[in-house]
Amino acid sequence: MSTPSSPFGGMGSGRTERGDRARGDGRSDAADGGPERYGVVAALRRPAAVGVVLAAASFLAVFYHVVDVVGGATFLLMEVAVVAGVAAWFGGFLRERTAVLLTAVGFAVALGGYVLSVPQSARALFTVGRVGADVLALVTGLSVLRLLNAGAWALFLAPVPTFLTTYLLVRRRATAAATVAAATTGFFLLTGDAGPWVGLATAVGLTLAVGFDGLSAAGRRGVLAQWDTLAVLVAVMVVATSLVTVVPGSATNPVVPGGDSPTVESSLVANTDSVGVLGSIRLSPEVRFTVEADASEYWRVGSYDRYTGGGWVRSGEAQPYSGQLGPPPGESERLVQQVTARTQLDALPAAWRPVELRGRVADTAQVTDHDGLKPGTTLIENDTYTVVSERPTATPGQLRRAGVDYPGAISSRYTQLPESTPDRVGERTAEVLAQADARNPYDAAVAVERHLERSKEYSLDVPAPQGNVADRFLFEMESGYCVYYATTMVAMLRTQGVPARFVVGYTPGQRVAEDEWVVRGLDSHAWVEVYFPDHGWIRFDPTPGGPREAAEQSSIDTAREEGATDVDVDGSENGSYETPTATPDATGSPSGSDGITAVDPGADAFGTARGVTADNSGLTANLTNAGGPAGGGDGDGGGWTPTRSDVAVGAAALVGVAAGARRFGLTGRLRRTVWLLRQRRVDPATDAERAFRRLEYLAALVYRPRRPGETPRQFVEALSRDRFGEGARAVADAYEHARYGGGVDDREASRAVETVDALVREHAPVLRRLGGAGKPS
Repeated sequence: MSTPSSPFGGMGSGRTERGDRARGDGRSDAADGGPERYGVVAALRRPAAVGVVLAAASFLAVFYHVVDVVGGATFLLMEVAVVAGVAAWFGGFLRERTAVLLTAVGFAVALGGYVLSVPQSARALFTVGRVGADVLALVTGLSVLRLLNAGAWALFLAPVPTFLTTYLLVRRRATAAATVAAATTGFFLLTGDAGPWVGLATAVGLTLAVGFDGLSAAGRRGVLAQWDTLAVLVAVMVVATSLVTVVPGSATNPVVPGGDSPTVESSLVANTDSVGVLGSIRLSPEVRFTVEADASEYWRVGSYDRYTGGGWVRSGEAQPYSGQLGPPPGESERLVQQVTARTQLDALPAAWRPVELRGRVADTAQVTDHDGLKPGTTLIENDTYTVVSERPTATPGQLRRAGVDYPGAISSRYTQLPESTPDRVGERTAEVLAQADARNPYDAAVAVERHLERSKEYSLDVPAPQGNVADRFLFEMESGYCVYYATTMVAMLRTQGVPARFVVGYTPGQRVAEDEWVVRGLDSHAWVEVYFPDHGWIRFDPTPGGPREAAEQSSIDTAREEGATDVDVDGSENGSYETPTATPDATGSPSGSDGITAVDPGADAFGTARGVTADNSGLTANLTNAGGPAGGGDGDGGGWTPTRSDVAVGAAALVGVAAGARRFGLTGRLRRTVWLLRQRRVDPATDAERAFRRLEYLAALVYRPRRPGETPRQFVEALSRDRFGEGARAVADAYEHARYGGGVDDREASRAVETVDALVREHAPVLRRLGGAGKPS
């Protein structure tokens, strides 16, 4: 009976599955007089193992990133080590068909374990349709980090590809092992959790595994003979990937020569589920919407709970709006807002906390897991909706007395930090709180807020972040904009166990009437919300207000002078109703906190009761960096500083150029050219013989090579007669004396060398020097 086939090839007996196929050293099993023996050491000694290890490290890096963000990194490392060890042991005797079946069973068990780890309330939502929709969302860009229990998902699933990849590697099935690893990384590329460099590493690993696996039959010599070809392919992949990732623009946001850097406010308008942090940015002065309300507010778009170190992710699922939302737990006051879109809008800006939505948008609106609003369809120009919000009105005294009896769900979700967050972030925060004598979460929030305001400068012109954004801004950067301030404040508070989250939206904008505000793209902003028991989420804004006002007004004035369209609506071109940005009313809030009753700014050591200002900063998700100072911003451009990625790409390019030069013979031609152009003196006999070899090589380049059976004297006579003259005879004389006569003196050898030098300068143009004509003898 024939053995069924599988994606990994023959699945027959594990004892002699590969039969008499050629092994990596060019021999068959029969050559050893017995079946192949499998082991980790033998597998790792094969060149193809390099590619498998690289491909496996790529998908494991994504799993590690997930658990680093949500917790469990140490357990993952131990888990992977144990599973890899077990797989290596099984590789010595377990049939491949059985191993694949075991992997499939493990996958099913892992999925079941994840489902059981999800809270009962969430499991009740698991229907066939819902699961199918979630799977579709994952493979079309939904980050794994958005899963409510992403850590459990990673810990349950990581062993599956680890087991099969390791098993196949031990079985010397490098191509199949790398394919499994690449497929796993491919899934993460679809979800957006694997960046371009992870994808590149996977592609390089797969290329190396397939290439070396194919060359293994030729033995070590075959591998060494073709290494330069693989090096060129890898270098091309590295450079190509870097070009794709650094060129800004997309199908919906093309970049044309001479155009501006992309704006970053569109992520707020789209209300996407993830936010990245850029370097230098540019914001649009175009009007986005207008608001009619009895008081100014921050027009909130959405919040994010999961900090990745380089950005933010909103976890949880959105639910259809059912007609009513719950009010905040503490005292609040009602605010009705009528919002009119002045351009396409993919968000529902509203004061916190929205409790009711009216208008056609309510029919398709959704409510996020953080009680924010999302439109079901894009709003077009002049679309209008009404939002009723209940603004918290807690006083500073009430917030100081709120205590730390946080609900378990709040504490676990909003104190999360990546495990790789440097300890110095928490240490610096503790110092700030100690200096401010902060004895409760409210005073702690105010202390961190004021520390960032006073210790950092506001600027749109900053280098692209590398590593942990909060750590870098706190210790290495002198300036930044709202995304940096808000991210750092949230991270600092979380190190002290204070629940906080990252929030995006718009500042009030330009007041054009007693109850009307015009909000532009440059009013996009990021701030912080801190949770207080019995009061809910309260706003804090650590970004300095003064520089933002100046930057905003300058941008508007410049746009008006240049005749830009969509910068104004009726009434806004004549200035603000009272001030360019509204100040808190009689029930304003210190420290930018929602609805906290009026406090004398000088009466409280931590009250900052400053005016609400429009912010000229922004944030992004899935947009290209402006590219440093040249990419936008108000500051002066600075010099280019290479990043680690730039260095890596440059190194790969150099290796690729060197390997390509070797593959196409350029290195040999260059070596021969140098050999022809410059002769190092040794001794008379050696100098005379080498001078004749150079003459032969020069003649092959510009005249003809020496023919088979043609003696040196015959060849030189032809050269002297047709091309090189009497000088060639002198070189031949010195060669014959050194090789066949009684020797040659230094004077005669020097004359031969100088003669050839002169002939090279006279007869070898640059292009012919590089052309090559075979190796010199």
